[in-house]
Amino acid sequence: MSPKDVLKQFYDTDIITNKDLVENFYHKDCELHWNSSKGFRISKFQDISGFFKNIRENYISIRYEISHLLEDVDHITSRHTVYGKTIENEDEELPLAHYISIWQIKDGKLYRGYQISQPADDKAIQSNSFSEIKV
Repeated sequence: MSPKDVLKQFYDTDIITNKDLVENFYHKDCELHWNSSKGFRISKFQDISGFFKNIRENYISIRYEISHLLEDVDHITSRHTVYGKTIENEDEELPLAHYISIWQIKDGKLYRGYQISQPADDKAIQSNSFSEIKV
């Protein structure tokens, strides 16, 4: 499976119901370097597992809308927006954050990640800057 296929399959997975998400998609020796609006952190396999556990506890759905997906040998870069429905507001899907991620794929799994995120911006969404492309 190509790096693009791996990441596309991850984005297409229902992360709320897939309890084996991290085991299925993340390498046991993975490391994610993440610059967010809350600062910089490095997450390893267990940290990522805890992150998705928290997501499953607080959201009823999560959806990725991809605007760019670029592959280079064993690396894949994506630009996407994440949308979610919270337990408190099941009827409204909200844009949560914009991301740019670069992942190295090893053994068919996400291995080394470099990610930048910021809270979703309605102006950017309305400008078609984050319009979904077909990949």
